[in-house]
Amino acid sequence: MAKNVAATTLFMAAVLCFSSLVSASARAPASTPARAPASAPVSNDILYVEGRVYCDTCRVQFETKLTEYMEAASVRLQCRNRTSDKITYTFEELTDSNGIYHIPVEGDHEEEICEVKLLKSSRDDCSERATRRLTGRVLITKNVGVATPIRYANSLGFMKKEPLPGCTQELQRMGFLPLD
Repeated sequence: MAKNVAATTLFMAAVLCFSSLVSASARAPASTPARAPASAPVSNDILYVEGRVYCDTCRVQFETKLTEYMEAASVRLQCRNRTSDKITYTFEELTDSNGIYHIPVEGDHEEEICEVKLLKSSRDDCSERATRRLTGRVLITKNVGVATPIRYANSLGFMKKEPLPGCTQELQRMGFLPLD
């Protein structure tokens, strides 16, 4: 029994690490400096939260090569005071054609807890929220040693009602199947 619990824990830790790696590699290459969205006003007081919303076509709750990024999915950024839990900032946004959202944030929120949350899927066939990817916490402050105005949140996902036929092969290619 303890062996199964340890194996399951190790597997979930590997999935989480791999998911973070896939999410990070889906962003702009490291050699490309991050910039504020072209439509964004230029201001020293504004930071931007950026992230992606995806359709988990394999129902594994992380991104794969079969993942589809969702246009017009809605998300909400909400910041709240760490001690009183009072909401201090809220902004809702839709994703673009690549599943990316860009949320402008006025002011510094160093002493607050800020999270991006999935609100609504743009697809009827992919509307079940991935329980492990409901929110993405993000630090919104200039006091973290990051020179660019963009703060990245982890990708958030909805799951397709049924996995695509190629999912088994994709998970085998990734080394997740077969489970011994």
